Amino acid sequence: MPWSNQNGGGGPWGGGGGNNQGPWGQGPNRPRGGGGGKGGPPDLEDIIRRGQDQLRGIVPGGFNTGVLLIVAALVAAFWLFQCIYIVQPDERGVELRFGNPKSEISMPGLHFHLWPMETVEIVKVTVQQQNIGGTTSSSATGLMLSGDQNILNVQFSVFFTVTDPKAYLFNVENPAETLQQVAESAMREVVGRRPAQDTFRDNRQPIEAEVAAIVQGTMDRYRSGISINAITIQDVAPPREVADAFEEVQRADQDKQRLVEEANQYANQKLGQARGDAAQIREAAAAYKDRVVKEAEGEAQRFNSINDEYTKAPEVTRKRLFLETMEQVLKNSKKVVIDEKQGVVPYLPLNEIGKPAQQGG
Repeated sequence: MPWSNQNGGGGPWGGGGGNNQGPWGQGPNRPRGGGGGKGGPPDLEDIIRRGQDQLRGIVPGGFNTGVLLIVAALVAAFWLFQCIYIVQPDERGVELRFGNPKSEISMPGLHFHLWPMETVEIVKVTVQQQNIGGTTSSSATGLMLSGDQNILNVQFSVFFTVTDPKAYLFNVENPAETLQQVAESAMREVVGRRPAQDTFRDNRQPIEAEVAAIVQGTMDRYRSGISINAITIQDVAPPREVADAFEEVQRADQDKQRLVEEANQYANQKLGQARGDAAQIREAAAAYKDRVVKEAEGEAQRFNSINDEYTKAPEVTRKRLFLETMEQVLKNSKKVVIDEKQGVVPYLPLNEIGKPAQQGG
């Protein structure tokens, strides 16, 4: 080559080409897998070989037997974990063998079943609440037509418990959705037979009781294993499109109720006063009646006594009656009585007898 004779066989840059050196003055690159030199990178095969030797020292019986034992232990632990299940106090379990439910119900506690031949379904048996209408579902769910052709947005809740877990799991495909549809249908039926005022505030309790009876009867026919505890109407409101007009009607109805109450109060006041006056008049009439009757009875007794005396002495009685009568007639008279035989009696001050004696020292 052209540079073989320059500088003792060195390369064109002055570096010696001998001693297995390259043209840049460095030795040839050694393969990376050698591992024999002290300064070279570690060999991957050596690392793997040393790891296998250490594993053989740790696991008795060799590498293949140890791996199988570990895998078997992991599979056994996983199988045992799948076979054991816990039922909480508010739950019940139903075990299934090849998809068929067993007759017994798993009570709260720790249980064992043969997985995967047997599986378990857990059901909550405490009181559960399902909200229907309003903000809990679609806007059209709570819209109902009342008996007086008013549209209402009814929001209510269904409180229920699961009394038969097997029936709840296997007799109805989707118990929660079925309960919602049945409750909504029953509420529409009851609200559609009543005026809107009953649903708003007047007769909510009878509506709730009637809806609960309908829902319970329907779920019993489905053999759903659900018992209805109560149905509570949370809120009743008109649709947003007619809310203002409906509130105006409500205010007018409230004004009507207020005026009716004021009229009733005024009528009760006047009626009480009239009844008091009537009672007073009746009492005065009864007193007048008693007084007149007593006076008449007294006059009758007096007449009877005078008649008895007159029968005994007619002349004397006649004269006494005459004198008493004349005394009553003439006691206030200012006139002078003149006797035809004796004339005027001058020494009696007849005109001054009736005057009170007010003069004196």
